[in-house]
Amino acid sequence: MKYCTYVLKSSKNNYIYIGSTQDLANRINLHNNGRVKSTKAYGPWIILEYKEFKSRSEAVICERFLKTHQQKDILKIKHGLVAK
Repeated sequence: MKYCTYVLKSSKNNYIYIGSTQDLANRINLHNNGRVKSTKAYGPWIILEYKEFKSRSEAVICERFLKTHQQKDILKIKHGLVAK
């Protein structure tokens, strides 16, 4: 089974959300249908990037790394979400 870490962008306010899952298509559906408590107020969501891993633990380690303040800033710059 494959696991992945993903980065989403809110269409409402350019908020970045980072998560990990075993079923990316289903998880995106849950986010966009308001079924995830932490993201339901900010949808719809657009997937910016994702990376696949062989194990859940690898995906969670990557998720935690990307959630650090510095890495979130790097993601915002990479995807042009920083005001100029």
